Amino acid sequence: MKQVRPKKNLGQHFLTDLNVAQRIADTVDACPDIPILEIGPGMGVLTQYLATKGRELKVVEIDRESVAYLREHFSGSGDGALNSDLRSSSPSVRPSTLDQDWIISADFLRMDLTTVFDGRQFVLTGNYPYDISSQIFFKMLDNKDLIPCCTGMIQREVAQRMAAVPGNKQYGILSVLMQAWYDVEYLFTVDEDVFNPPPKVKSAVIRLTRNQTQDLGCDWPLFKRLVKTVFNQRRKMLRVSLRQMFPGGEPCEGFYSLDIMTKRPEQLTIPQFVELTNLVAENGE
Repeated sequence: MKQVRPKKNLGQHFLTDLNVAQRIADTVDACPDIPILEIGPGMGVLTQYLATKGRELKVVEIDRESVAYLREHFSGSGDGALNSDLRSSSPSVRPSTLDQDWIISADFLRMDLTTVFDGRQFVLTGNYPYDISSQIFFKMLDNKDLIPCCTGMIQREVAQRMAAVPGNKQYGILSVLMQAWYDVEYLFTVDEDVFNPPPKVKSAVIRLTRNQTQDLGCDWPLFKRLVKTVFNQRRKMLRVSLRQMFPGGEPCEGFYSLDIMTKRPEQLTIPQFVELTNLVAENGE
C-alpha cells in the first residue's frame, strides 16, 4: 500500500524524523505502568516507538486511509509486529504485544474516554492536529481523573501559552485552565522541516502531569466561564470585564472597589482566580 496522502482538512502534518519520534515516545516514561492512547497516528512513525514500551497501547485515528495503512503495516494478527517497511527505517524497533482492537477508527473529540481502557487511567499522547489541539486539551480536562499524564507535539505558540506564567503576555485562558489541574512542562522545540508537508510554524513537545489539586476550592464551571470572560477583554481592568458576569443586576456595594478589581487578568495567579470566582458566586452570579 502506498503512503498516506496528508489531508489539509484534517490538519495532517506527518512527522518524518525518527529521532524526534523516539524523543516524543520517551516522554511517556514519566508516567509508567499505565496504558497509552495515541491520537492521530497517521502512518505510525510515533506508534512504532510507543509499541516498544511494554504497555497496552491503543491509537485513535479519524482518517480511514491512515487506518488502512496501519492495519497493513502492523501485522493484522494482533501480535504487534511491524512489517518490513517500518523495520527497515528503524531496525532497532521491536514492538511489544498490541491488542487486536488496538486501532480505534473514530473522532477523538466525540469519544467516551471511559470505555477506551475499561475505566482505567491512561497516558494521552500524539502528534496533535493543530486545528483541534485546544479542543483536545479541553476534553482532557473534562476527563482529568482518567488522564494523569499527557504528552505530545503541538504548535509552539499553543505550547508557550499553556506553560506561560502570570505577567507574561502569552498567559491566558489555556494557561489558567490547564495549570489549575496539571503541571505543564515545555520540553523542546521542533523545526518545520521534519514534517510532510512542512507546517508554516514551529512545533513544540510538552508534558502535562496531574498536580495534587483534588478540589479547586470553587465552582469549576463558573471558574471556566469567569476566566474566559475576563481574558476576552484582557486589556481591561477586572472591574470592567467582570460586569458581564452580572447581566441581570449588580453585585453588592463595594464589589468593584476591591483592590483586585484594578488588576488585569494576566496579572492573576490561579489562587486569585479561585478567590475571584467565589466572590462572584457570593454576589449573586
